[in-house]
Amino acid sequence: MEISQLIGYALAVLVGTSLGLIGSGGSILTVPILVYIMAVEPVLATAYSLFVVGTTSLIGGIQNAIQKKVDYMTVLIFGIPSIISVYLTRAFLVPIIPDVLFSIGGFHFTKSIALMVLFAIVMILASISMIRPCPKCNNTDSEKIVYNYPIILLEGTVIGVLTGLVGAGGGFLIIPALVLLAKMPMKLAVGTSLLIIAAKSLLGFIGDLQGDEVIDWLMLSTFTSLSVVGIFIGIFLSKKIEGSRLKMGFGWFVLLMGIYVLIKELFF
Repeated sequence: MEISQLIGYALAVLVGTSLGLIGSGGSILTVPILVYIMAVEPVLATAYSLFVVGTTSLIGGIQNAIQKKVDYMTVLIFGIPSIISVYLTRAFLVPIIPDVLFSIGGFHFTKSIALMVLFAIVMILASISMIRPCPKCNNTDSEKIVYNYPIILLEGTVIGVLTGLVGAGGGFLIIPALVLLAKMPMKLAVGTSLLIIAAKSLLGFIGDLQGDEVIDWLMLSTFTSLSVVGIFIGIFLSKKIEGSRLKMGFGWFVLLMGIYVLIKELFF
């Protein structure tokens, strides 16, 4: 086994830890690890990310459900349009994107570059969401959950398409929506987010299985297993660390990573 693979597997634990701690950030770490450290082709890496994040989130979601930190009505309202849109995106939209979108001189803007650039933009937007102070994020009081159905359905659909394109679970968008729009306590929002991410990510991965991609199941299962170990670490640490501070620190890390990916893909 090469050193790069060992490093990639070690970082897989960090993917799960992020999901367990703040309910997001798994895919933001998974895709760069797979592409830049484990040399997985970008389009395939987004598919692998769906499986890794989906499986890890499912385990974390079940753990939170046992602790009664999941709102199932929200999972249905938010999850159904998201699941439908991510499945359709992976099964039909991604395969028809041309391998080369355009060329300028000797530079070819390929499908792989486009997905990584889009992913970098998503990372930067995610970091802003994480860095921005959220006064309600440390709230543990149970308020009556308010459902703004049109907004929730629209956001579920948009996040589903985004998930399908870049393999991002979208927790960084789901959690603020649940906390601010549905007035949901932070810990309940994290548990609910994990089940939503699990459902749409795994359905999106099934859409990939209908294509001609060759899946390295040994590598994928090993990476996923280590990520699952990480989510238990994250859930344990979440009881010890204040969520808002951790989220802000992780946001700065994601911002730097997003800028790095953007510069690397466009200029190097």
